[in-house]
Amino acid sequence: GGRPAAAPHFVADACALPLAHASLGLVWSNLMLPALDDPLPAFREVHRTLQVDGLFMFSTLGPDTLRELRAALPATAGERVHRFIDMHDLGDALVQAGFSDPVMDMEMLTLTYADLDGLFADLRASGGNNAASTRPRGLSGRTGWEAARAAYERLRHDGRLPASFEIIQGHAWKPAPKTTADGRAIVRFQPRPPAR
Repeated sequence: GGRPAAAPHFVADACALPLAHASLGLVWSNLMLPALDDPLPAFREVHRTLQVDGLFMFSTLGPDTLRELRAALPATAGERVHRFIDMHDLGDALVQAGFSDPVMDMEMLTLTYADLDGLFADLRASGGNNAASTRPRGLSGRTGWEAARAAYERLRHDGRLPASFEIIQGHAWKPAPKTTADGRAIVRFQPRPPAR
């Protein structure tokens, strides 16, 4: 036997996927949502590409991610840490995009590091940066970073520095449409089971 055909791969804007309407049965998104200021346009696009009864599953990071770093930075510099979206807001956005039966779950993971440089190296290697269009520009200055390092050092426990990650998982289904393309209501009649 030959090898199975490889699944197609492409790089695209999450809000403008190069896919036909109702062409997918399942969409899985892993840690893509933090790159967006607003998940709603991407959710609407996923909804467009899913078939009726198609499933959308995703994982993302929640607002308690890197809470230690946010707390260690001076008040004006705390905005440099990306503000992740709360899972309740994600669930609301799924419903607004037309999905049904959204299920959201969360778990906290705490990684530890020998030093802050190790955390920053991991964040850089993972592509982690503040993607918000409203993030502050420019450098914080040496004094600000030294103060942040000192504040983070006060969190050291058993010789290690903690870094919390709030992992959010969610899924929702694309329901059958309730209206036609021109806005007329669709009424479905279910036959009664025969009387016994």
